[in-house]
Amino acid sequence: MKLLCRHGADAATIWNGIGLWVDLVRVPPSGTWERRRADLYALAADWIGPSNATEQQGLQHLFRRYLGGFGPASVKDIADWAGVPPSALAAAGEGLRLRRFRDARGAEIVDLPRAPLPDGETPAPVRFLPTWDATLLAHARRTEVLPERHRSRVFKTKTPQTTATFLLDGSVAGAWRHERGTIVLEPFGRLSPSVRRELDEELERLARFFG
Repeated sequence: MKLLCRHGADAATIWNGIGLWVDLVRVPPSGTWERRRADLYALAADWIGPSNATEQQGLQHLFRRYLGGFGPASVKDIADWAGVPPSALAAAGEGLRLRRFRDARGAEIVDLPRAPLPDGETPAPVRFLPTWDATLLAHARRTEVLPERHRSRVFKTKTPQTTATFLLDGSVAGAWRHERGTIVLEPFGRLSPSVRRELDEELERLARFFG
């Protein structure tokens, strides 16, 4: 790179070209949010080693890993998340053993053979989600988790991250923040006494985490 710069090439252009054509990985100790330019890079082959996997095997691995984290899901969900054509992903999925279901709209969704599947009537416990939680930072809108009427209170145009939220029965019902050693709740609606007790119990556990 130094040699190219001495011959008049622009450093930013050179680096962009390297990123496009050379397989790199970020290695420790690397940068932070405050010092992003402190990132260190190395050749992927030196850290990961050569790969003899086929494209089909890679797509099947992607398919399984997505379902392991987010299943059941449709092929379109996985394709949208991965940026892969649905037809290519569907072909890869044909070689896998999968459980097949229908969602509320009648569309096919799939999951891994032994993945846990709770009964539809299983109650969802109270949960406190931090900022940047993947449940809300999803590639597709899930109005069952984040009702549209609350979206503007969770995603703010002036900040890149979400608001820390809490879930009641699997849906966003309010926000929370840690302030001067105390957790402050901001419900988006009225809470019944029984719900408040359940929130307080989970809140105590969260407070112990902050220590």
